[in-house]
Amino acid sequence: MIRQANYRLRRSYPFWLLLPTLVILLVVQVYPALYTVWLSLQERKGSGWVFVGIDNYKKLLGSAIFSESVGHTVIFLVGYTALTLAVGFGVALLLKNTTLFSGAYITILFIPWIIADIVVGLVFRLLVVPDYGLLSGILQNPALFPPAGLSVLTANRPDPWYGEFPFPPSPAMVFLIIAAAWRALPFVTLLILAALQTVPKEVLESAQIDGASRWQSIRHITIPLIMPAMVVALFNLILGGMNGVGMVFSLTGGGPGTSTYILSYLLYSIGWSRLQFGRAAALALIIAVVNWLLIVGVLRITRVNERSR
Repeated sequence: MIRQANYRLRRSYPFWLLLPTLVILLVVQVYPALYTVWLSLQERKGSGWVFVGIDNYKKLLGSAIFSESVGHTVIFLVGYTALTLAVGFGVALLLKNTTLFSGAYITILFIPWIIADIVVGLVFRLLVVPDYGLLSGILQNPALFPPAGLSVLTANRPDPWYGEFPFPPSPAMVFLIIAAAWRALPFVTLLILAALQTVPKEVLESAQIDGASRWQSIRHITIPLIMPAMVVALFNLILGGMNGVGMVFSLTGGGPGTSTYILSYLLYSIGWSRLQFGRAAALALIIAVVNWLLIVGVLRITRVNERSR
C-alpha cells in the first residue's frame, strides 16, 4: 500500500507543480473569455442584465460606424505595416553595412520602442497643435498647403473614391500611421537586422561576380532568405495595430469626427463612452476571432507547426 501510494504521488507530482500556473490562467484568461461571451449575449436594462441573444452582434454589424471603422482599420493596417516594413528594411541594411558606432546607433534606434504608445501619441500631437506646434508653422503655410494651410487634427477627410470606402484617408489618419510606424520601427529593424546577419556573404559575392546589381541581389537573394523574419514582423505589426488603442486615444481621439475610428478605438468608445458593455463584448469577440485567424496565418506561413512535429 505504501509503495502504491508513493507511486501515485510521483505520478501526480508534475500536476501539483503546474497547478499554480493553471489556476492563474483560469483566473486571467479562461474566466474573462467566458464572461465576455456571456456579456455579448446580454443587454443592460433598468431591471438588470437581460438576455438578448445575438442582437448585439446584429446591431453592431448593421451600424454605419462599424463599417466605417473596418475601412479605417484596413487603411491603417496597410499603411502602417507597409511603411514600417519598408523603412525598417532600409534602416537594417544601413546598420548592417555600418561598423563605426553601430552599437550607439542601435541603442538610439531602440528608444521609441520603450516609450508607451499613449506618450508617443501625446508627443506627436504636440508637433501639429495649431499656433505653437513644432510643425504648425510649416503646415499652416498657405504657399505649401493651399489655400489656407493644413490643420492635421481638424482637416476633414476627402470625398471617398470608391463608394463608401473611406479612401483617401484624412490627414489625421496619415499622421497616425506615421506616428505608429515610428514607434514600431525599432522592433522591426532589429528583427530584420538579425535576419540579415544570417545571409551568407559567399552567396552575395557570387551574385556580384556573376554581374548582379545590388538591387538584384537584394530582390532575388536577400529578401527570399529573410522572408520568415519579414513574415513574423508583418503579423506582429498587424496584431499590434489591430489591438492598440492608446495612440489613437492620445493623438486624435478618433477625430476629426470619426475619421480615425479603428476597431480597437470603436471598442473603447462603445464600452467606456457609451457604456454599452454587451455590444462592446460582441465587438471584442469579433476582434478576437480576427486575431486568432492572423495567428493561424502566422503558423501556416512560417511553418512553425510543421517544424514542431
